[in-house]
Amino acid sequence: MRTMYDNLFPVIRNTMDSVYRANPFELLNSVFDEDFFPAASRKPVMDVREEDNRYVIEAELPGLSEKDIKLELKDGVLSLSTSAKEEKKEENKDLKWLRRERREFSFERSFELPEDADGEKIDARFKDGLLVVDLPKKPETAPRVVPVKVA
Repeated sequence: MRTMYDNLFPVIRNTMDSVYRANPFELLNSVFDEDFFPAASRKPVMDVREEDNRYVIEAELPGLSEKDIKLELKDGVLSLSTSAKEEKKEENKDLKWLRRERREFSFERSFELPEDADGEKIDARFKDGLLVVDLPKKPETAPRVVPVKVA
């Protein structure tokens, strides 16, 4: 029976063999090989926190603009999706890439809203590669004290 670790051993062995190569770029290429680090590692870093009167979602989206971000609320689920497309530039015939890691990618993440979240008042801001989504809580209805009268 094969495990997910079986695929790592050839990469590790090849990496160790490349330590003795004269070209340090070959070592770096073997360590950061795409097969060793899957594309899933391109997912943005996200934090979600609860405060007294709101929920806050923060997503680091470096290199994107507000046009690349889609935020949608449907049936109590808040979905964030992004995509970045590689710009097609005229290739210089004399240009030789040593390493190229910035490519097209897309990402989608969904959050089921808590019952006390007010989906109608969501606010989203994007600045310097950081998306901040404020999700206010619904105002709580304070318990009403019912006076008891003597009959």
